[in-house]
Amino acid sequence: MRNKLIAAFACTTALVSTGAASAADLGARPYTKAPAYIEPLFNWTGFYVGGHIGGAWTNEQFINNGIGAPFGDLTPGQGYRQRGSGIMGGAQIGYNWQANNYVFGMEGTISGLNNKGTVVNSAFGAGDDVFSWRANVLATVVGRAGFAVQNNLFYIKGGYAGVNNRLSVTDTVGPATGNGGQTHWANGWTVGAGWEYGITRNWIVGLEYNYAAFGSQTYQLGGTSGNYTFDAKPRDIQWAVVRASYKFDAPVVGRY
Repeated sequence: MRNKLIAAFACTTALVSTGAASAADLGARPYTKAPAYIEPLFNWTGFYVGGHIGGAWTNEQFINNGIGAPFGDLTPGQGYRQRGSGIMGGAQIGYNWQANNYVFGMEGTISGLNNKGTVVNSAFGAGDDVFSWRANVLATVVGRAGFAVQNNLFYIKGGYAGVNNRLSVTDTVGPATGNGGQTHWANGWTVGAGWEYGITRNWIVGLEYNYAAFGSQTYQLGGTSGNYTFDAKPRDIQWAVVRASYKFDAPVVGRY
C-alpha cells in the first residue's frame, strides 16, 4: 500500500511539472494597443456664404468722340484719365469640391464701392466745367482652383466681372454749355488669388487680391449746342479684401 501511494505521488508531481513547463513555453499574452485617433482632415467640399470688406482702386478714362463744337471744352479726341480709390464691401456665395488635395469651385460676388473722381477743366476759365465719374457696384462670377494643406487653401480664380459706371459733366462757359450725365453697366474679365483658413469645421477666413479690366461704353452728355458722345471706361479696378464665410456641413473624413 505504501509503495502504491509513493508511486501515485510521483506521477502527480511529474504531470504538474510538465504543465508548468508547457505554460512557460507559451510566454506572456501579447497586448494590442488601440490605434491613436488623429484629427479629421478638413473637408473643403460644400456650399458656403459669407462677406468681405477691403479697399479698391479704379483707373477711369473718358474721351470726347463727338462731332461738332466741343463740349466740356474738350474737342473730339481729347479727354482725361484719373485714378480714384475707396472702400468696398459685399457678399459671396459659392461651392467647393475637393479631390485629394485639389479643390475646385464656382463663386459669385456682389460688392458696393465708392470709387469716384472729379476733373476740373479750366481751358476757358477758372474751373468753368467739371467732369465727375463714379464706380459704385461691382459683380463677379468666377471659377476657382486651389491646393489644400489641411485647413489651408491656396487658390487662383478667374472669370466674368461687371461694374456700374457713371460719367457726368457741368459746363458753364462757352463755346458750348450745359450739363448731363449717364450711367452704364460695363462688362469685363477678372483674375485673382487668395488664401483661406478653416478655423472650425464650418467657419472660414481669408485674404484675397483681384484685378479686373473693362470695355468702353458710349455716354451721351447733352449741351446747349447739341448732344456729344464720350467713350468712357474704368480701364481697370483692383481690390484687396478680407473674407469670412460659413461652409455648410460636408462629410468629415477621419484618419487612423
